[in-house]
Amino acid sequence: MSKGPGTTFGRSSRRRILRLAGGGITMAALGAGLTGCEDELATGGEGSTPPPRSASPEDGKASGDGKAPEPLWTKSTSAQTYGDNDELVAVDGVVIASGDPLTAFDGASGEERWSLPDGAVPGAPLLLGDGTLYLESGKYDGSVAGYVPGSGKEAWRSRLGKEYRQPRPVAVDAEQVYVIAEILEADGSSHTNVIAALNSGTGKVAWKEQRDLGTQQNGVHAAVQGRYLVYTDFKNNLTVRDTATGKQVWTQKTTKTSYGPFVVHQDLVIVPQGQRLQAFALSDGSEKWSVRAEEFTTFREPTLLEDVLYIADSGRTLWAVEPGTGKKIWQSTAVKDAGGQVPRQFVKVGGTLYGATDLDKQGGVHAFDAKAGGLRWTFNDGSGDYHAWLVATDGKRVFALHGKKLHALPA
Repeated sequence: MSKGPGTTFGRSSRRRILRLAGGGITMAALGAGLTGCEDELATGGEGSTPPPRSASPEDGKASGDGKAPEPLWTKSTSAQTYGDNDELVAVDGVVIASGDPLTAFDGASGEERWSLPDGAVPGAPLLLGDGTLYLESGKYDGSVAGYVPGSGKEAWRSRLGKEYRQPRPVAVDAEQVYVIAEILEADGSSHTNVIAALNSGTGKVAWKEQRDLGTQQNGVHAAVQGRYLVYTDFKNNLTVRDTATGKQVWTQKTTKTSYGPFVVHQDLVIVPQGQRLQAFALSDGSEKWSVRAEEFTTFREPTLLEDVLYIADSGRTLWAVEPGTGKKIWQSTAVKDAGGQVPRQFVKVGGTLYGATDLDKQGGVHAFDAKAGGLRWTFNDGSGDYHAWLVATDGKRVFALHGKKLHALPA
């Protein structure tokens, strides 16, 4: 099973810097900085919902009474997240947020199912593959471990080798776990890094390849599609390797650094690059299509759900796009019309698309009509916490994480 959206590796990212800065900067200032001097439109203060919209969903406006549902339950957690999409997962009847101890809550009741001290590095990606949750060890002992999500029982553990430090999983498929690690020098320092594949059955090293000098082990996002391992990094690199051998198929510079996830669809990798959203062929890196946002507007992180690509831009327009062609299915300005924050992560249940925003003021979890982008309601816990919102779903509930608070909303 391939990892769908791009998977985050490393936490020295622009988003993390903004998280840490958030405690000492007003939310209004941060919000304006992120959206490129957008107008700040009040929605009634913290914890408020957008006003009801009278227009029909078909014209891209909000519908209904605009009132968010009450949470089914709310729990305090040990979550230590930096706003990346793979820090909250819902699987096998539980919901898990990255933190120490790593804790799983029952999706239906919110009761704690299991807790694992030193189970994972806080903020590290929670990778799911073939019924296993793969984690970088929170003991910093050079191992990568796999756990049964429903019970927390250890099912697998592997080490890359003593000559490597901090191997961290970046992607997983049905056969292998892909990791990046620092290569240790004789004096204990490290100037280079390696990418490797560990057999998910035996834990043995299938292959390992040293990355080019100057590349970094931080800031990597990765995904697997068939025979291709795809990843981006902070050095403006888009790279594809063969999953069987580790050999580099191609690499090229991107026009902008990709700070967030990308998506893969069939034979394409789709990457937001500032004002452009570009699709490249996995086989050779040739550009297959490109979509351009309005002037002075940049694309956020994309999400692929049920063969539709959803993405918002800094002008607070929400797009639904055909991933194979780049053809626009619809656009909605409902968030902008309501004065809300732009969403940056999405999940879908039935006919509703849920979008989690970055920083908190006028944000939270937006619920959209998936057919046309109309805004139905916005949930905000009113805490004022500067952490990004994260969402996950089990198909029955939508889980919203905000700082240390985990909410279960009816889907």
